[in-house]
Amino acid sequence: MKAILALADGRIFHGQSIGAVGETCGEVVFNTSLSGYQEILTDPSYRGEIVTMTYPLIGNSGINSEDVESSKPHLSGFVVKECCKFPSNWRSEMTLDAYLKENNIVGIEGVDTRALVKHIRDHGAQTGIISSLDLDPASLVEKARQAPELIGRDLVKGVSTTENYTWTEGLWDLDEGYRQADAAPKFNVVAYDFGIKRNILRNLISGGCAVTVVPADTPAQQVLEMNPDGVFLSNGPGDPEPISYAQDNIRQLLGKVPLFGICLGHQLLSIALGAKTYKLKFGHRGGNQPVQQKANGKVEITSQNHGFAVDASSLGDDISVTHINLNDNTVEGICHNALPAFSVQYHPEASPGPHDAHYLFDRFIEIMDNFKRNVK
Repeated sequence: MKAILALADGRIFHGQSIGAVGETCGEVVFNTSLSGYQEILTDPSYRGEIVTMTYPLIGNSGINSEDVESSKPHLSGFVVKECCKFPSNWRSEMTLDAYLKENNIVGIEGVDTRALVKHIRDHGAQTGIISSLDLDPASLVEKARQAPELIGRDLVKGVSTTENYTWTEGLWDLDEGYRQADAAPKFNVVAYDFGIKRNILRNLISGGCAVTVVPADTPAQQVLEMNPDGVFLSNGPGDPEPISYAQDNIRQLLGKVPLFGICLGHQLLSIALGAKTYKLKFGHRGGNQPVQQKANGKVEITSQNHGFAVDASSLGDDISVTHINLNDNTVEGICHNALPAFSVQYHPEASPGPHDAHYLFDRFIEIMDNFKRNVK
C-alpha cells in the first residue's frame, strides 16, 4: 500500500505503508542509533514525534517482550528505509511490522532517509504527516501546517503513570535474566514519572535502592512524607517550559532531599533553579554523542534523545556546568554548588546506547549516602 510523508515546508517523500493503515502527524526527527529500535519505539520521550531511523535496515532482530522501555510505543509515527520482513534472532517474537500494527503505529518505508535527514539538518525539525489514506500531497502539506507544534504543549500528562507503583526489577544478568531487588535495600528513592524508561529504574534497583514511581504532578509534600533518601527526576517528552507543576515541586524539594535528573528532568531542575531553555534546530537523538566532563576533561560517548536544551547564559552563579556536548557546546550537565542536586541532559542508562555514563547512578547513591549521614 502506498504512503506519503509530507513536511510542513512542502517537502514530499513517497513510500509504502508499514504498521497501521491510517494518518498521523508529529514533529519529524531522526535517530542515528545503529541498533536498539525497539527501545526507541517504547521510549515515552518520543511522544508527539515521528521518528526517522538513519540506519537503512530496521527490524532485522524482530521484537521481543523483554527489551521494551515502557508499556507500549509512544511515538506518533515511524520512518525507515527498509523494514525487515524476516527477522533472524532467537529472542524474536514478532516482526516489526506486526508490532507496529498491534500498537496502532502508522509508519512508512521506502523513503530516502538520507535525503530526509539532510533536509531536517538544513531546515530544522518540523511538523510532518504520514498517511496511507490521503495521498494528495497538497492536502497533506496543509494538514501538517495546521497541526500543533511541540513548543508550549504539556506532553508529560499523556505518558506519566496515574498512580504510585513500586519497581523491583534490576539489570539484566546473562544467567539469571533480570535480577530482583535486594531484600534489604540501602536507600529509598521516589522517582517522578515524566515519561520514565525502565532501564533507569533497573539501574536504581541494582544500586541497592527501593524505588517508588509517582505521577508527574505528585505534590512535593506528599513525596517528602514518603521519607525518601533521594528523588529522581525522569526523562520525558516535549517542551519543559509548560510543565510548571513539576518545576514548583522541584523548588520545594531543593535542599530537603538529594535530587538527580535525566533529560527532561535535567531541564526541569534547571528551570526550577532559575534557568531558561530553548529549542534546538534538530535536536540530539542517537547513541554516539560525545560529552566532556569539565572537571577532568574525560570524554564519554552517550545516548541522547532531546529537542530542547538549557541556556548556559541563564544559569546563576550558584550553578556549575559539569558536562558539555563536544558537537555544539550545549549544556549536558549541571550541579548546584551548595545543595545536593545534579542532572544530565543525556541518558546514562543507555537502552539503547553505550554505558560510559553509568557512574552517574553511583554518584547519586554516594550523594544520598552522604546526605543521610549528615542528617543523622
